[in-house]
Amino acid sequence: MQGLNFNHLRYFWAVAHEGSLTRAAERMNLSQSALSVQIQKLEHQMGHPLFERVGRRLALTEAGQIALDYADTVFAAGRELMSTLNGRPVASRQVLRVGALTTLSRNFQLEFLRPLVGRADVELIVRSGTTRDLIAQLEAHAIDVVLANSAAPRDGRSSLRNHLLNQQPVSLVGRPRPGRPKFRFPEDLRSEPVLLPSLESDIRHAFDRVLELAGIRPVVLAEVDDMAMLRLLAREREGVSLVPPIVVRDELASGVLVEHYRIPEVTESFYAIVQKRRFPNQLLAELLKSSAGTAGRIPEP
Repeated sequence: MQGLNFNHLRYFWAVAHEGSLTRAAERMNLSQSALSVQIQKLEHQMGHPLFERVGRRLALTEAGQIALDYADTVFAAGRELMSTLNGRPVASRQVLRVGALTTLSRNFQLEFLRPLVGRADVELIVRSGTTRDLIAQLEAHAIDVVLANSAAPRDGRSSLRNHLLNQQPVSLVGRPRPGRPKFRFPEDLRSEPVLLPSLESDIRHAFDRVLELAGIRPVVLAEVDDMAMLRLLAREREGVSLVPPIVVRDELASGVLVEHYRIPEVTESFYAIVQKRRFPNQLLAELLKSSAGTAGRIPEP
């Protein structure tokens, strides 16, 4: 096999980072046609297309994203060599790009990523967004995994895969109630105000079904789609809040909040959504392997 032409790789690297053949050609003082020929030669040598045209822009294919990661490493290594020779060595790092649903528990995200946190050889990039936006980034190979609390819809043509990472209990939590009777579920929800996740939440749907069967219409203080905000409101307001205990783990440990009732019919599931790839990210494979032993388990908060 012919050795890699690093001039071709640098041309590809420039186009990938510019996102435009025109801008890359101007930057490198080449004609667009000459630059295009160099990219085609690299694609022929690698045996895979590196770009695909989406509308009027160039998007990386899966092979293109892998090639870009390696190209970043190669040219970073050149910079590290110069730094080392100048007495300023820099360690090389692997990269994992994670997309997390905006409303997802930060504690859960940390637990999933913990095996990689603090590793000198790993760079973690975490982006927040809506499910739709993150899935689009996943399909465009811009991120490696989406962390969500509901599975991605699939059909026979879908390349998405859902990995169930864990299931958490869901409870009604609130401030301590010294001198008051023990909370009765669901009866006390006829008068006790409650903070709830938004109607788009799976746990909200399950909770509403439980109360509907009991013939209870709760007094809703607020509906919040961000678990971090729900956590803050639970600490500040009277009444009870519907949350997975992991969201308020620190408050429960300190006694700022107490668990009034764990609802057996309601759980929250956590998923890692990935795209089937020919070139999987090995850091992601490590995380999925380390979480496999806890899938489906409902731990104590």
